[in-house]
Amino acid sequence: LASGIEDPTLERCFKGHRDAVPCADFSPSKKQLATGSSDKTVMVWNLNPKARAFRFEGHKDVVTAVHFSPSGDLLASASRDKTVRLWTPNIKGDSTVFTAHTATVRSVNFSSDGQRLITASDDKSLKIWSVHRQKFIYSLNQHTNWVRCARFSPDGRLVASCGDDRTVRLWDTSSRQCINTFTDYGGPATFVDFNASGTCIASSGADNTLKIWDIRTNKLIQHYQVHSASVNCFSFHPSGNYLISGSSDSTVKILDLLEGRLIYTLYGHKGPVLAVVFSREGDLFASGGADLQVLMWKTNFDALNYRELLSRHSRRVTPDPPPHLNDIYPRSPHLHHTQNETVEVGPIQCNTVFCVFFLRTKQKREIVFLQEIYSDI
Repeated sequence: LASGIEDPTLERCFKGHRDAVPCADFSPSKKQLATGSSDKTVMVWNLNPKARAFRFEGHKDVVTAVHFSPSGDLLASASRDKTVRLWTPNIKGDSTVFTAHTATVRSVNFSSDGQRLITASDDKSLKIWSVHRQKFIYSLNQHTNWVRCARFSPDGRLVASCGDDRTVRLWDTSSRQCINTFTDYGGPATFVDFNASGTCIASSGADNTLKIWDIRTNKLIQHYQVHSASVNCFSFHPSGNYLISGSSDSTVKILDLLEGRLIYTLYGHKGPVLAVVFSREGDLFASGGADLQVLMWKTNFDALNYRELLSRHSRRVTPDPPPHLNDIYPRSPHLHHTQNETVEVGPIQCNTVFCVFFLRTKQKREIVFLQEIYSDI
């Protein structure tokens, strides 16, 4: 195993958008990075420095979300113009328009098999679409205010959503019912996603917090308050060991979820950070902001060999199954309060060096990481 961790490094800065950049996503092949902007365009940046970028025009208002299909042959975008578009991410940039929402579409996400698409809107609804038939299938309608974000679980059986009604909801895609509601929020919930195993969801809020819930026990297991303004977005590292977040305080924060601590603060943006996303392998991450910048970073801090970890996990005799639906049905809707086992991290005041501040405890990290690996084999 490699010893210690390395600092993230800024690899490239992409310039081409004429307004804020609220969304970004890497293609599965890691050859492209897509971004959407308030300038009404979608940009597809080719990561080969010699290849040109593609600018897609078609939306009539702010582009709020982008997501590549698992195969990488389609790119979905959502917009304030109430539509969703499916683009072919090549020089032609052909697109198909989906229309069913009656207000701004805030979020778009493919299922892991690429067959379905979920969208979230200010019309208070979630909508599920068939990608190949290019048709609307059904709506999920229990939010009572704007829905900011919706994500499929890795196995596609669940959907997590959040919004301005200050709730995070879990849905069963088979029964099309809301099966759990998390309501412990001091303001709008801005973003939600599943970890790679599908056993936890994280959510961020306008109350400056990040929370991680175990959906098998319905317990809040980690609670971070490391930003000084609204947390607009976050992304799990595919290993599940790290999480990056972007905030209106102009910073990107990197959390070590195994140790339950803040390890880096990045100061690359000159205004609110609106988008952060890891590449599918986790070796790169990107950030977009109100300052028109799109920054691509090399991760480095996952230098503890992630591919070897995946290989070890694949050889396990009894891997952890995803949560069964019966495991997450609540007896009744309820407020969730911090438990004793919760990790709470508050704001940390300290000096900064260039664009990176970090805390490092090599020996402790190696011990924790080794315990994590060998307990899983």
